[in-house]
Amino acid sequence: MELLTFINDHGLPVVGLRRGDEIIDLSPCVSDLLSLIDGGSAALEQVRAYAEGATTTLPLAGVRLLAPIPVPRRNVMCVGKNYAAHTRESYEARGEAVEAIDYPVIFTKTTTCVNGPYDDIPYDAAVSEQIDYEAELAVIIGRRVKNATRDEAMAAVFGYTVLNDVTARDLQTLHKQFFKGKSLDGSCPMGPWIVTADAVPDPYALRITCRVNGQLRQDSAAETMTFDIPTIIGHLSRGMTLLPGDIIATGTPSGVGFAMKPPVFLRPGDVVECAIEGIGVIRNRVAGGE
Repeated sequence: MELLTFINDHGLPVVGLRRGDEIIDLSPCVSDLLSLIDGGSAALEQVRAYAEGATTTLPLAGVRLLAPIPVPRRNVMCVGKNYAAHTRESYEARGEAVEAIDYPVIFTKTTTCVNGPYDDIPYDAAVSEQIDYEAELAVIIGRRVKNATRDEAMAAVFGYTVLNDVTARDLQTLHKQFFKGKSLDGSCPMGPWIVTADAVPDPYALRITCRVNGQLRQDSAAETMTFDIPTIIGHLSRGMTLLPGDIIATGTPSGVGFAMKPPVFLRPGDVVECAIEGIGVIRNRVAGGE
């Protein structure tokens, strides 16, 4: 299933199920996606049954989509340097010796940075002039899990979505850590929907790409994750309970702007398109290009 959040005719965010170019409004049987995830397999079966009997649909093109989980319960959890080529380009761009990564590099993005799949990315030159993109596969946790084994970790995955880990590189450098530079308002476009885990037999086979103004910048076709999904969940859940609805961004392949020679950062008017085969495409314009 492809589950999303959209704005209805009354201006309220409601849950929908995508089928091709149409949406089935699920608001009669579920209030929001977090509640659906909380409900586990029983809630999913209820949604399936409702959708099969639905006789009314909405055109997908006629509604505004929000991030599937517009207001997460907790910060978005992220893995840095999880593709070898991106790790190498990051060290080299900073003139540093490449170091082996023995454990996942973990950081978070605030809930206020979550943005819609087609909404503008805010740009304020007084805050940062080094805004960069990072196309990523995001994992949505579907059940409480702690100290997860590999099997338990994968069983805890509710689904997958597309995420752009927009980053202020100058702030990242100034503060000598990831949190501030990763957490500007609107710096986490997500969506356009969550594809449930049962519909994604092999998440590692999903090609991740990023285009800026139509130019291909990132392409994971020849790259693989250093730490796979059950390893990431295993490390995160060690001594720390993961909750239904938690969002985990699994890292970005090579090709980011700050590692280009010379570096190329996003500017007002640029359009960033992050796509994952089998899931979907998010497309966000950098605000201020009028």
